[in-house]
Amino acid sequence: MQGVLPDHALEAMIAKGQIACATPDADQVQPASLDLRLGSVAYRVRASFLAGHGRPVAERIAEFEMHRMDLSHGAVLEKGCVYVVPLQEGLALPDDVTAVCNAKSSTGRVDCLTRVIADGGTEFDRIPAGYKGPLYAEICPRSFSVKVRPGLRLNQIRFRRGQAVLSDAELATRHTATPLVDGVPVIDEGLGFSVDLTPTAAGIVGYRAKPHAGVIDLSAIASHAIPDFWEEVRSEDGRIILDPGAFYILVSREAVTIPPDCAAEMSPYLAMVGEFRVHYAGFFDPGFGHGVPARGVLEVRCHEAPFVLEHGQVVGRLVYERMASLPARLYGTGIASNYQGQGLKLSKHFKG
Repeated sequence: MQGVLPDHALEAMIAKGQIACATPDADQVQPASLDLRLGSVAYRVRASFLAGHGRPVAERIAEFEMHRMDLSHGAVLEKGCVYVVPLQEGLALPDDVTAVCNAKSSTGRVDCLTRVIADGGTEFDRIPAGYKGPLYAEICPRSFSVKVRPGLRLNQIRFRRGQAVLSDAELATRHTATPLVDGVPVIDEGLGFSVDLTPTAAGIVGYRAKPHAGVIDLSAIASHAIPDFWEEVRSEDGRIILDPGAFYILVSREAVTIPPDCAAEMSPYLAMVGEFRVHYAGFFDPGFGHGVPARGVLEVRCHEAPFVLEHGQVVGRLVYERMASLPARLYGTGIASNYQGQGLKLSKHFKG
């Protein structure tokens, strides 16, 4: 059946060797995706690159490598630098299955740009049907230097068979039957969502990354003090001015729902809406917000000019896809999901 492959299908692919995943972690398989784990070495390279048609990534690493780092005991990846890390997983995909990768939510929320590259690849994060070979993570910390170690999961991969995207007409029909978003939906090549600049009980509307903060240990949960890394963003008139080059954590005005038979991906809105973009796309698993209202956290970067962002401005969209079959487990507290029922929330690395 066509659609996004669920957890039990991924477990079957691991058993068949279609996903090379030696000694998988017990919670590595998510409802509609698989977490990818870092290997034991990082290569500092001169620049970001794609392998290119017919060329292996290892050959390009040798071309651009500056030095390599052993991650066995943890190592710091400096902000502004580019690293390539071989992943512990590889693929031997069937001829009718493609894959797409994305940064995990916690990775994007610390402004760490991570993308997957594959042998012969001409696009980031896209794996063609029938691909057989290794996978690599390209990591470029933007706002903060980060400490990593083997087994850390910065990326995730989703597999699909055939075309699975729901049309706008299908989204409208589903919303009428069971609301996908609170309020009146904006449906235009997906489900549009807007920014919420109404102050929280604490009086803030978001966070802005501090320019000269310390190192975030990505293996340390609830261990970092928010004021050491973030400035609070406040607004009394429903607007903020984004500074060029600055990184912000904001939240969507709408609470969204991903039904059990669907998955979704956050995509940037049209480029002409302003001098900013919702920087990292992200996967939303089946069950997100289902029965427990949850809003989307927005990772926003401003470009060349200061830009006024106003409450209710549409900034992104959710593209829904049908599942090939229902997953055995849904996103939520039952599988220790970190962001079910979320509002404005920093990554799991921060206290409070």
